[in-house]
Amino acid sequence: MTALLLCDVQLGLGGPRVDVAVTDGRVSAIGPGLPREGELIDGRGGTVLPGLVDVHVHMTQWASSRRRIPLAHAKSAAEVVGTIVRESAAKPGELVMGHGFRDGAWPDVPHKDLLERALPGQPVALFSNDLHTLWLSPAALRLIGREHPTGVLLENDCMAATAELPAATDEWVLEATDAAAARGVTEIADYEYSDTVTDWLRRLALRQLGVRVSAVISRPLLDTAIERGHRTGELIPGADGMLKVGPYKLFVDGSLNTRTAYCHDPYPGQNTHGLLELPFDELVPLMDKASRHGISPAVHAIGDRANTIALDAFAKVGCAGRIEHAQLVHPDDLPRFAQLGVIAGVQPAHQPDDRDVADQHWTGRTANAFPYGALLAAGATLEIGSDAPVSPLDPWDGIASAVSRTDDGRPAWHPEQSIALDIALAAASRGRRSIQVGDVADLTVTGIDPGTLAPHELREIPIVLTMVGGRLTHVG
Repeated sequence: MTALLLCDVQLGLGGPRVDVAVTDGRVSAIGPGLPREGELIDGRGGTVLPGLVDVHVHMTQWASSRRRIPLAHAKSAAEVVGTIVRESAAKPGELVMGHGFRDGAWPDVPHKDLLERALPGQPVALFSNDLHTLWLSPAALRLIGREHPTGVLLENDCMAATAELPAATDEWVLEATDAAAARGVTEIADYEYSDTVTDWLRRLALRQLGVRVSAVISRPLLDTAIERGHRTGELIPGADGMLKVGPYKLFVDGSLNTRTAYCHDPYPGQNTHGLLELPFDELVPLMDKASRHGISPAVHAIGDRANTIALDAFAKVGCAGRIEHAQLVHPDDLPRFAQLGVIAGVQPAHQPDDRDVADQHWTGRTANAFPYGALLAAGATLEIGSDAPVSPLDPWDGIASAVSRTDDGRPAWHPEQSIALDIALAAASRGRRSIQVGDVADLTVTGIDPGTLAPHELREIPIVLTMVGGRLTHVG
């Protein structure tokens, strides 16, 4: 007996009009005029696609950032302070939090004294767009029991301090999963710096999730994961198929905005190549230990030298896995992704945000930056994520950026690195290019065929419904 029938939808880009039957959480039939049995769901003539997967999210921070003061517009530290003063007027004494500043090209520099002069005694915590910088006021430093000469914490200091600040509630996170479902998302990979398995089991005890979750293992929790018998890709018992073990996250370098991405060439006008967070000789044994216990490594590498080191480590260990970001890749390293079975987990929405900083700090190398076209040509597998809250948890933003290489009125930035819409959709769906009988019924129905839209229109595409395992998680 058919449990659910999705009626009157277009099957994929430019495809035929069909009905889609779902039984026991899987697609059981596809075709025109299927018998009207079970629960009937009106697809309203929309286009049915494989469910979208955001393969890189910091879910607690994303849930928090949805309630923080937005700072992406700011062109200087002074402008940030002005925004915070305006937005925090009704919160005397409370912790004020903002998110999204990019200081890589500012004419001035952030400092705790700027915040103290503007808001004496007010605890203020401001997160950079890439989450690698945290700008704290003196009162905020005292709140977490720290001293710092400038109040501007980078990389490991930033991440440690972030963990000590008040975090989003479980209800905020659950609401964020619902918001993701409303954009057609059926699964996320949560790269939060915590015991993600425990966190999500607790949330599942409150109510159903809007998305499936792959719970990534942070560096300090490898032994814990091994003791629990966790293996990447396996379902967590008692989670009703909604939670599985993710990969093991390691950092080789920092980020472009902080000039800590580790590069072969020095940054212009600076006597630095960036920051090497985890040297090869330390990276290899960690990756080897994880892979021997069935846990796949996911290695953060942004600069070209960091990507070389990460690929060298995969070659040495002899395991497959992922490189997250791959923002600057030396041409010699492009074919190694496919040769080594390393997936490139990329965030195309970062490219329009970072183009000006890249032009300034990666001068002469930007032809190798965000090199999606070149990676595909070399046989690499791409999977698209957002790194939310670095960019919004909305795959359509990343898809549009991958196709167009711009998100404003300016011409495309290195358009030779753009990718076709059908390829971008597959990269945002863990490689699913079509819907077949027998597939798990993780589906998205858009109100308009994406193939008929201009690239910039993709960001606003309406979602008719989202389905996870045959369960409706969003109806628009």
